[in-house]
Amino acid sequence: MSSILNDRSELIALLAAWSERGWLRELDLALAQFFAELDPAASPLLILGAALASHQLGKGHVCLDLEATLADPDFALSLPPEGEDSEQITLLPSQVLAGLTLEDWLVSCAGSELLQNREGAVAPLVLEGNCLYLRRYWDYERRVAARITERLRAVSDIPADLSQRLDTLFPEPLMVDGERLADWQKLACALAVRSAFTMITGGPGTGKTTTVVRLLALLQEAAMATGAPLRLSLAAPTGKAAARLTESISGQVASLPVAEAVRRHIPSNVTTLHRLLGSRPDSRHFRHDAGNPLPLDVLVVDEASMIDLEMMANLLDALPTHARLILLGDKDQLASVEAGAVLGDLCRDAETGGYSAATCDWLQDKTSERLADPALVPGEQALAQHIVMLRHSRRFAGASGIGRLARAVNDGDAEAARATLNEGAQDLHLLRLSGEQDRAFERLLLEGLPGTDKRPIGYASFLELMREERPTLDAGPDAWEAWAVQVLVAFDQFQLLCAVRKGPWGVEVLNERIAQALQRRGLLEQDHGWYEGRPVLVTRNDYSLGLMNGDIGIALRLPEPPDSPGAIPRQVLRVVFPRNDGSGELRYILPSRLSSVETVFAMTVHKSQGSEFAHCALILPDVLNPVLTKELMYTGITRARHCFSLVESYVGVFEQTVQRRVERRSGLRKALVGLE
Repeated sequence: MSSILNDRSELIALLAAWSERGWLRELDLALAQFFAELDPAASPLLILGAALASHQLGKGHVCLDLEATLADPDFALSLPPEGEDSEQITLLPSQVLAGLTLEDWLVSCAGSELLQNREGAVAPLVLEGNCLYLRRYWDYERRVAARITERLRAVSDIPADLSQRLDTLFPEPLMVDGERLADWQKLACALAVRSAFTMITGGPGTGKTTTVVRLLALLQEAAMATGAPLRLSLAAPTGKAAARLTESISGQVASLPVAEAVRRHIPSNVTTLHRLLGSRPDSRHFRHDAGNPLPLDVLVVDEASMIDLEMMANLLDALPTHARLILLGDKDQLASVEAGAVLGDLCRDAETGGYSAATCDWLQDKTSERLADPALVPGEQALAQHIVMLRHSRRFAGASGIGRLARAVNDGDAEAARATLNEGAQDLHLLRLSGEQDRAFERLLLEGLPGTDKRPIGYASFLELMREERPTLDAGPDAWEAWAVQVLVAFDQFQLLCAVRKGPWGVEVLNERIAQALQRRGLLEQDHGWYEGRPVLVTRNDYSLGLMNGDIGIALRLPEPPDSPGAIPRQVLRVVFPRNDGSGELRYILPSRLSSVETVFAMTVHKSQGSEFAHCALILPDVLNPVLTKELMYTGITRARHCFSLVESYVGVFEQTVQRRVERRSGLRKALVGLE
């Protein structure tokens, strides 16, 4: 065992060195120093554990798994970080922890005032089994588990004529290639009617939105038949996800086979979770909480894979006990950027069903659907009776290369995934780079690929439209707004995704390269600072401007009202954002007011969640990195609607990526099962 683990001052010095190199956040170091002062008798191992537990929160883990950390310290902690030369530092985590046993670490934690004891005294750290938590996140996990357990036990009113109502909403059996398949959309509606908590998961094109629109019609029609209409609300974690769901739902509500009075009481506008709960500026707290619950009877949350543990705890606290909560999302996507993978944790075994005999009999009686899928395995766990996985993709069916590639990646089948890429398809393209300045890569970014019968799509497309469709200076405000909308829509047609931020194939370098290439083409006036056509991504919530982390805008020159009658209007650069409330309206903001934005010709796969693009290209780095997993690959692939391009700088990284999966450290599922 390293001598550093016996000397607090040496340990703090090492943590400071890691922080200076960017291996740890300043917050992690400050927390370790604070705890060392708070308990002078605390073991260096406990101080190290606290710093690493804080570090793991920054990586999306809710806790520090001591056993997993000892098994492979560098990988478990993602240290050194991406692009870092580990040879330039003397001590890696694996060297520091060499020879340390789990028993040593657990014993070193015992007795400290920093750690919650068996009497339950409040302390900043909690040791649960082999997992070390910062107390706040342990509290979040327990609150989420307790609230969900309450909802699993709740009894909901079921319409006496449920079967007939389901047959009206699903009049035709699901037939694929002449074979009748179980209609999981219908099954999901039935299961949700009898539950206060339901999770509906499925990949792109499996009909999650269609399912929830019919479910809302079912619930609302039944309520209005006997009394007042239900108070329904739809939400999503980001403004972009809210806007997409609003667009998708609006058309579907109009075609529902229910009375017009019912359709009028089904919302089509989707809000963000922050707006729904009522964000308080410069605070982690919300206006709606357990003491001031939301005035709702049913809440549907889309893109639930993006909800972190803290947000889920706040949402469950603010939801009235009688209200139904329905979570929609793709469990196989990347989890939230913040700590926790709630949907992934809870829906981990959704493929196997886990339905009890009683649940199967009830579903077959109410829906006339046979649960004969060979993948289904019987079970008795309470949580499983509230989860439905939609299994048939209408978007990526048949010969879809994107669909076949996504399935192979999701299965972790690297051989099948590579074969799918090599076979080629109208909607798939593989580009192998010969070097960092590969001209084919530049053509891909600027001109795109003919993935469909439409014109090739790249970044040149939106800039050409911006220039060619610009209104005249004497055009009215409506013409300029329509032009701004066109530019925003055109930009959304193509997106380059990166797995990493640093290095030659990371976001930071590629954003500079793309801007320079576009300037060489004469499509941008400059490649740095603020310029017309610069797309930017908001990186931090700004409540004063109504902007949320993940919002994307484009800098455009727009006319200002003239100072005097007859004067020529001057043009001022403003950044145009779609409003993140799903209204479809625009927001115009001076660049000087934006403090937390970055250029977004390239974005990380994480940031792309909740978005879709006609043509999407994903570039992999030339070396394996802890962030490279099948979930990242699957998420990147399924952002593409019509064409997906994989860009490789080194053969072999793709296969290794497909064979690795995200492992978010959390005790949520265990806590939930323990409460059943």
